[in-house]
Amino acid sequence: MRSEHKQLLKLRRRNIALTVAYDGTNYNGFQWQSPPRIAVQNVLEERLEKIFGDKIELAAAGRTDAGVHAFGQVVNFFTDGRIDVDKIPIAARTVLPSDIVVRLAREVDKNFSALHSATSKIYLYRILRGAASNPFVNRFAWHIFRPLDVEAMREALSLIVGTHDYSTFKAAGGAPNMNPVRTIYAAEIFGEEIFGGDILTIKIHASGFLYHMARNIVALVVAVGRHNVSLTDFEKIFIARDRSLVPATAPACGLCLQEVFY
Repeated sequence: MRSEHKQLLKLRRRNIALTVAYDGTNYNGFQWQSPPRIAVQNVLEERLEKIFGDKIELAAAGRTDAGVHAFGQVVNFFTDGRIDVDKIPIAARTVLPSDIVVRLAREVDKNFSALHSATSKIYLYRILRGAASNPFVNRFAWHIFRPLDVEAMREALSLIVGTHDYSTFKAAGGAPNMNPVRTIYAAEIFGEEIFGGDILTIKIHASGFLYHMARNIVALVVAVGRHNVSLTDFEKIFIARDRSLVPATAPACGLCLQEVFY
């Protein structure tokens, strides 16, 4: 939502919040892009105008990067459109591509902001293990062929829980002067089978995330799982606040914005 338009838009009758899921593979992230580059926001704003009959400008809980997915992205916008909230997901299905879905719609207070009202978020990162690829999960997981020490990875994750300066995991290119202190409430790893694929899922619940923070955490945790970085060195790197000590950022395809809390 463009800040210069916000006060004018708030004069509209309704503030609508949507929970949106999308496969980010074919998009240049969530945030609006100048054509010919297309982001999820471009598509949502254009297609939702057909339902509501006025120009739509969205605010979103998170600006997911190119190739990153979402199951619980939250957006809000102001509108004079009169469609019942219960009918919005059905109507959206008729105008949106199959890789973007409105899961839930609700009318919220005029002061609600998908971005600023959020109190915490959960991201999931999925890793496909084993020699064989899997066409049903390749778009949604980082395929690692070598064995991983899951217990060491679990111990590494325990070291980042709490309130800390997470500068070590912040990539260049994020918002300038952003406070690097965040609270990670939980960081865990567990196995699951998806379409026959042996999947490791890393789940991180935090008050907020810095630019590329989740993917950089995964990159360093995987280095521990490969025995390329010891747990002692992991802790030293974490407290060093130096991004250059972290391996290359984990691929976008494995990351999913799972849930946003308000």
